[in-house]
Amino acid sequence: MSCRAIVIGAGFGGLALAIRLQSAGVATTIVEARDKPGGRAYHWVRDGFTFDAGPTVITDPPCLQDLWDLTGQDMAADVDLIPVMPFYRLNWPDGTTFDYSNDEAALRAEIAKLHPADVDGYDRFLTYSKGVYEQGYVKLGAVAFLDFASMVRAAPALMKYRAWRSVYGVVSSYVQDERLRQALSFHTLLVGGNPMTTSAIYALIHTIEKDGGVWFARGGTNALVRGMVQLFERLGGTLRLGDRVVKITTKGERATGVTTASGWHADAGMVACNGDLMHSYKNLLADHPRGAKTARSLARKRWSPSLFVVHFGVKGSYPDIAHHSILFGPRYKGLLDDIYGGVVPDDFSLYLHHPSVTDPGMAPPGHSTFYALAPVAHLGKAKADWDGAFGEWFADAILDEVERRVLPGLRANLVTHFHYTPADFGRDLSAHLGSAFSLEPVLWQSAWFRAHNRDDVISNLYFVGAGTHPGAGIPGVVGSARATANLMLEDI
Repeated sequence: MSCRAIVIGAGFGGLALAIRLQSAGVATTIVEARDKPGGRAYHWVRDGFTFDAGPTVITDPPCLQDLWDLTGQDMAADVDLIPVMPFYRLNWPDGTTFDYSNDEAALRAEIAKLHPADVDGYDRFLTYSKGVYEQGYVKLGAVAFLDFASMVRAAPALMKYRAWRSVYGVVSSYVQDERLRQALSFHTLLVGGNPMTTSAIYALIHTIEKDGGVWFARGGTNALVRGMVQLFERLGGTLRLGDRVVKITTKGERATGVTTASGWHADAGMVACNGDLMHSYKNLLADHPRGAKTARSLARKRWSPSLFVVHFGVKGSYPDIAHHSILFGPRYKGLLDDIYGGVVPDDFSLYLHHPSVTDPGMAPPGHSTFYALAPVAHLGKAKADWDGAFGEWFADAILDEVERRVLPGLRANLVTHFHYTPADFGRDLSAHLGSAFSLEPVLWQSAWFRAHNRDDVISNLYFVGAGTHPGAGIPGVVGSARATANLMLEDI
């Protein structure tokens, strides 16, 4: 049994961990509650349109290729990654646009267009970003923080880069134009962090994108999930779908296996959770004292916001609408205060995803696939009727904003649409409070202060994914898989 593992959840973190274990000769079974793998990277096919649930921004392809390299294989045989350019098209209510990319000349021209004096400031910010990238991602991104001593060892780097400052605060020290400050700080929202409070360490995202580019998997993010599943099963791994784990069985301070809703049970020498942290401790470990104790601790922590996503398919092709667009609202800090404070405001900023401009196969011929995403407060802070009339109104308001800002005639050309709410995150993913990114990535909930990759009491229970170090986002959860796999293999 010592060389048999069960991974709960087939999200990116769970799949990456299972691939690493199976590559090392550990017989591994993934147990997934939903009918398809992917976790938050679920997808739907409706009326000929393919809709990715998210995430949709793929960065640092080498961290993915590394999974295939473990057994001398090539990711390109399973996944076709397409570069996206520009990375993002930013749009403000006054009509200003800004194309963000790693094309040095083009990017500097975009900065100069807004504020010429900020070109030099951007260069200084990029130097800072490279520094925190080396310390926070290259050196520590796949290292497990299991004791406070490991945090102390990381302290000099955190002090050097003044990690207690916010990303927005750091950006503001380098550039003066408010639009540029927004352009260089919004990225933390993609991993659940408030730019006004998230540690400046997360400025490393800029270097990840600049060095590695932004990519899209042909067929959708779900095609990357499918490629990972193909690799895992080719290695001999087992994927069990549509059977929710209801209990992690234990004996003393050891996990012994899992039991599912169907009554299926499997024993294993190691159990790893890629599911929601609170759900794992409060529900799956309900019969062990560790479960209730940790759940009480987690309840006191700060959880990231949720998301409201409107998926829609329309007639026509729109080559002038970028693959990734950020539609900033009339407020920035005030809106963030509302989202993280628990107010559901009438205005919003949107992330508009347009995958069919890169891959026409995401929509029927002559049609286009989109989704519009608005960060919103989680269910513990905002008591909105997401399943009822308010949810319908909110979806209509988002479509109206997209039509007004970038897609005239949207309503007339609308073929199909549906929305996904914080309540859906809670139901489908057992996400605590409907949080879309697990624990909020503030400094005092990072590294050692985040859930540990190996439980402190149940010695063969491990965690992977957004809730553990280093955090959310594809590179983050894939990095957590590397850290967790190293622990598990060392423990064997």
